Amino acid sequence: MQQARVLSKADRQRLIESVVTRRRVGTQFELLDALAGAGCEVTQATISRDIRELGLEKTRDPLGRPRYVVAHAGRRADPRDALVSVLGQFGRRVTAAGNIVVLQSELGTAPPIARALDELGHEHIVGTLAGDDTCLVVAPSERDARALARELQDVLA
Repeated sequence: MQQARVLSKADRQRLIESVVTRRRVGTQFELLDALAGAGCEVTQATISRDIRELGLEKTRDPLGRPRYVVAHAGRRADPRDALVSVLGQFGRRVTAAGNIVVLQSELGTAPPIARALDELGHEHIVGTLAGDDTCLVVAPSERDARALARELQDVLA
């Protein structure tokens, strides 16, 4: 193990992004250990602030284990591109039900899908609610929900 050193906030946050990109880190304590292994000693409170400031998202890996990921790696990319990427990878089925669109996905991926939908600013989306593998998308009307479901289905196809 390396000797502990004090890093600037920017350097520490770059290290955190690097760690969560290269390996599965599912808890703040795992991140603390990984940073300590890299010679960076910090407190859990600092880690918590860094996670929030970096906008790290907690998702699940293919085995269902929790994992932090860097959200929006390119920052301010086209929200449509982000939706196509996350929905194309993890979306499974889209169904309109009244004025709600039910979007089913792989376990642990509904929150990033909901975030991508929210960031679209789409006229047919009033809001979203995400569980682990299901995202409810509220539309203004049944007609809007059906149109939105068709649009989202095209992304899955």
